[in-house]
Amino acid sequence: MSEHGPVPRPAHGAVTQVHGAERLARLDYSPDLDGLADPGEVVWAWVPFEDDPAIGKDRPLLVVGRTGRFLLALMLSSKPHESQDWLDLGAGAWDHDGRPSWLRLDRAYELHEDDLRREGAVLPPDRFGRVVDALHARGWH
Repeated sequence: MSEHGPVPRPAHGAVTQVHGAERLARLDYSPDLDGLADPGEVVWAWVPFEDDPAIGKDRPLLVVGRTGRFLLALMLSSKPHESQDWLDLGAGAWDHDGRPSWLRLDRAYELHEDDLRREGAVLPPDRFGRVVDALHARGWH
């Protein structure tokens, strides 16, 4: 399989979709590119495909909360999405080609901080504020 195509679920390092995520973590903005992922940072991890969780690919995720060593994150995509379940984030340093990104608001993931592939970049505070507003409108606390 190609570097950017689907790959089988790794033995470790995969994220898990979380239902009822709005109750799991306090939304917080505290980025610090210190090697540990913090809310407000874009990180990369293996994410399963919705239609077949046995395969997936490395994707960027925006960390929106933390509980101990577990992170709560939302998936980014470089493909345009018009649905209300996606928020236009614009371009950022997490995409080396400078493409705009969209954030999926209706699926949250939990992952252990040791399962990250790499840190990507910090989402600017005004854009993180838009994410928080969109999540609050969906019932997040």
